[in-house]
Amino acid sequence: MSFHRLIIATRKSRLALWQAEHIKERLESLHPGLAVELLPMSTRGDEVLDRSLEKVGGKGLFVKELENAIASGQADLAVHSMKDVPADLPPGFMLAAITSREDPRDAFVSNRFASLEALPARAVLGTSSLRRAAQVSERYPTLEIKLLRGNVDTRLAKRARGDVEATVLALAGLKRLGLTVGTPVPEDQMLPAVGQGAVCIECRVDDAKVIGWLASINHEPTATCVTAEHAMLAVLDGSCRTPIAGHAIFDKDGALYLRGLIAKPDGSELLATDRTGPAADAEAMGREAGEELKRRGGKGFF
Repeated sequence: MSFHRLIIATRKSRLALWQAEHIKERLESLHPGLAVELLPMSTRGDEVLDRSLEKVGGKGLFVKELENAIASGQADLAVHSMKDVPADLPPGFMLAAITSREDPRDAFVSNRFASLEALPARAVLGTSSLRRAAQVSERYPTLEIKLLRGNVDTRLAKRARGDVEATVLALAGLKRLGLTVGTPVPEDQMLPAVGQGAVCIECRVDDAKVIGWLASINHEPTATCVTAEHAMLAVLDGSCRTPIAGHAIFDKDGALYLRGLIAKPDGSELLATDRTGPAADAEAMGREAGEELKRRGGKGFF
């Protein structure tokens, strides 16, 4: 039996390490003789916590250092939360696998209140997400939004000590960490981020051996849904500067159903659309949805 060594670049947060360890275990179980190691790294997005992401460069700050590690040969691949991946990858890189999606909804977390509806006027909700803030402000305009940066554990600690009365986090992250806090927020109240709940693996486009190994853990239904969502994001030139949400699923008849929305950061205006079609049209559906939202929003949204 031949032996091969793979190195995964990952962020150092507990959730990121859980995700990278999960991918390591799956690859090693499927490919005897494959030894996988983790290379934990700190990214710019992890280090700058006193400003919102859109003010320091956008969501790409969570992946750039990991991509540099691949480019330099320190690592063979990188594991990301799909929602942290920008619409466009650098030349020479690809997403070789997207694993089965966890629950994509957001979760409401509070010491005292059971739901967003239960929060009193002028209650402080902490979030670093413009998408969450805009949808909350549109539906609950009397609430106050406060910047709340940091990983899952950091944000939960800030909520626990009363820095804010409530926060909203990705339900998938809470579940993966075994945390039983939070109440799911229905999607008709808060549409998830593009790619939320999915984990993706990035590598070089010319690394055929790694691409072959990763093909074994790709979950095609999730990959198809994310393709539609990311195609919409790419048309909208999505970044942390624009509140954008999108989620695709397969309906009971096997058709792909995509919902997307854009909003003004203050929640004063929200535009939504949807598409239904065959899986083969995932990318085209996403582009069409993005073009519609871009046309309807005009310069006021971008």
